Amino acid sequence: MERVYITTPIFYANAEPHLGSSYTMVITDTLARYYRAQGCETFYLTGTDEHGDKIAQVAAEAGVPPKEFTDRVSAAFRNIWDDCGITYDYFIRTTDAHHVRFVQEVLSRVYDSGDIYFDKYGGLYCFGCERFYTEKELRDGKCPDHLVEPTLIEEENYFFRMGKYQDRLREHIESHPAFIRPEGYRNEVLGMLREPIGDLCISRPKSRLTWGIEIPFDNRYVTYVWFDALINYVSALKQKGDEFLQKFWPEAQHFIGKDIVKAHGVFWPTMLMAAGLPLYKHLNVHGFWTVEGQKMSKSLGNTVAPLEVRARIGMDAFRYFLLRESVFGQDPDFRNESLVNRYNTDLANNLGNLVSRVLAMQQKYFNGVVQPLSSEWAMEDKQLRDKFAQAENDLNGYMAELQFHRALEGVWSALDHANRYIVQTAPFTMVKDPAKQVRVGEVLHHLLEVVRTVSRLLGPFMPDTAKELRALLNLDEATAALSAQWGQCFAPGHKVNGAKNLFPRIETDAKK
Repeated sequence: MERVYITTPIFYANAEPHLGSSYTMVITDTLARYYRAQGCETFYLTGTDEHGDKIAQVAAEAGVPPKEFTDRVSAAFRNIWDDCGITYDYFIRTTDAHHVRFVQEVLSRVYDSGDIYFDKYGGLYCFGCERFYTEKELRDGKCPDHLVEPTLIEEENYFFRMGKYQDRLREHIESHPAFIRPEGYRNEVLGMLREPIGDLCISRPKSRLTWGIEIPFDNRYVTYVWFDALINYVSALKQKGDEFLQKFWPEAQHFIGKDIVKAHGVFWPTMLMAAGLPLYKHLNVHGFWTVEGQKMSKSLGNTVAPLEVRARIGMDAFRYFLLRESVFGQDPDFRNESLVNRYNTDLANNLGNLVSRVLAMQQKYFNGVVQPLSSEWAMEDKQLRDKFAQAENDLNGYMAELQFHRALEGVWSALDHANRYIVQTAPFTMVKDPAKQVRVGEVLHHLLEVVRTVSRLLGPFMPDTAKELRALLNLDEATAALSAQWGQCFAPGHKVNGAKNLFPRIETDAKK
């Protein structure tokens, strides 16, 4: 893979980030860091969706104009992602002038081709979803997401001939099995396409809503928020030039939550077809986090704020928990007990303890100076090296399949092997025998290679920890990142730093 374009959904600017949006950002940031480390040219996009009924309503309740309100919320998203170390390349807002121009350009293009028409329509409208529902889509007569009865609205609007592209889209999905991942969501979209999808209302009259992008061919209307928001994935590239667009768009990897599958799996590809643009490469859909078995809700007071968790256990530990505790595409559960167990068992006891023991022995026995390796390695040394080589090979395969938890399981399996290697070789016992000093130095050299390799493998997942490990080893990033060089990275006389408690245990009430 030479390049990749990674996008998050643009988050609706009516409230600040929570666990769900944090999970999306951790997933995409991990992938972006991984691909950059592989030498892949990467462009990583996020941003905020700022138009529509809900924004206008919340801004009115706050007593401020919509633009002032979205300025504030959009800045909050950006500040939180920056504080969390998210390495996005571009942050787009749908109020950006270049985006507004491009949306109007696409609307004009599709209108001129005959795929937009004017008609009168009556339907059941959910203001929370900002969309019309059919009777079949409702649950007991209510919106399935907001559990409120929709409002019957009859008005004149502009419509996109979405149904015209239904068969073409279905054929594309059937012939490209990985177009939508995981498979369950692909099947969900195919199920939608087996029924008539109809056409899409893409305007709102200014008599009802003024906060939106004006329709270029009729100033009485603004653009439906989805026909505005989805275009951000292309407008972000377009504003960097046509060459940039042509280079990255064919490699687009969208990441979304399961609640917006229809918009991204049906609305968006048909819009692209009508605009004469290629389809994205993959639509990757993740599940929803629950908290202690319950759906997150402000009314229940169980929302999880990323900065609060970061302040408690550190951002890297939070990232590790989200990636290790979830299976991409499924609905994971955030439990405080699981968070503490993962932290204490995997990070404090396993990784942290191993690093501390190795560096402490290196300081105590050799004043931190790395000892040379002989030309002949013991069987257990080769097995240790091979275990980490296998972990890296497996990690690459799992990352291609978005199996972040399996990638981390492989690294921790190798760490378990390294801890057994310490017990097996027992350098703390051998050091008592002067005749075995050389062997002690070799064993610790191999264990320092473990720490170096872990710093490289965990770089995309736990970037701050990887940086700390490099500092403890007294290696620059380039040297530490050398792969397939086990035993060749520590120059003669190289001195590592002393031990550090990377992950202090969290004491539970039972231990107090």
